[in-house]
Amino acid sequence: MRDHPIPPVTEPLQYRAIGLVRGTYVPAADDQINRGAIHTADGEQLEAVVLGRLLTLLRRHVDLAEPHLWVVYPRSREEGGLHLQMVGIWEPSTLAATDAEAPAEATSDATPTEPPAGDALPEGDDYFSVRGELVFTKPETGDLVVKVRQRPRGDGQRPAPFKLQLRGEVPLEHLRHFVSLDLRRQGQALTLEGLEVIGPVAQRGNRGGKDRRRQPDKRPRGGHQGGQPRGPESPRRTAVLRPGR
Repeated sequence: MRDHPIPPVTEPLQYRAIGLVRGTYVPAADDQINRGAIHTADGEQLEAVVLGRLLTLLRRHVDLAEPHLWVVYPRSREEGGLHLQMVGIWEPSTLAATDAEAPAEATSDATPTEPPAGDALPEGDDYFSVRGELVFTKPETGDLVVKVRQRPRGDGQRPAPFKLQLRGEVPLEHLRHFVSLDLRRQGQALTLEGLEVIGPVAQRGNRGGKDRRRQPDKRPRGGHQGGQPRGPESPRRTAVLRPGR
């Protein structure tokens, strides 16, 4: 059994968005347990859906009248706020290892409760880990957007990347860099607590754009137009920023 619901990072440029929040899950309807909201101790109702094996676990073994520490994947709603994909529950004191383990992001709690000592985590409730490309930052307003890429599915299809709207001050010089963020849920927002800048993200060329410079054709007339395709540009190394929490 793992001793933590969030698995360790295995690659320097490993994308992810996952978190932990304690709360009471309230289904939208008795016959629609896969959709609902997580009611947290601070009075928030976080829109949520239940994915995978967790749905079976909820139906058979989980008391939905009690708050639990959920493992969830966060998404940003267009109108603002959080949407959570519930993929696991962290409660090793009462659940078997196969039921308690599942990668995901988290949610919160509807009534204050003290978890058993064996279930407590060093990061505490409402902790989120996000790793991806910083595509927008506005330090003066504390707005951040990070793009997260997903792993290919079993059928070989690659899901489209998604963007998370976050809160925190990150300098403009780190734009288009791969970053690792430690965040804390505050209401409907994920707020920055710690930042590590891994390095720049290689960008694709501007295909057909006005700013694209045409290379002179040194081939004889009648030959193939254009030069040989270039290989991918190696990312430059950059210093790692480790601000104090």
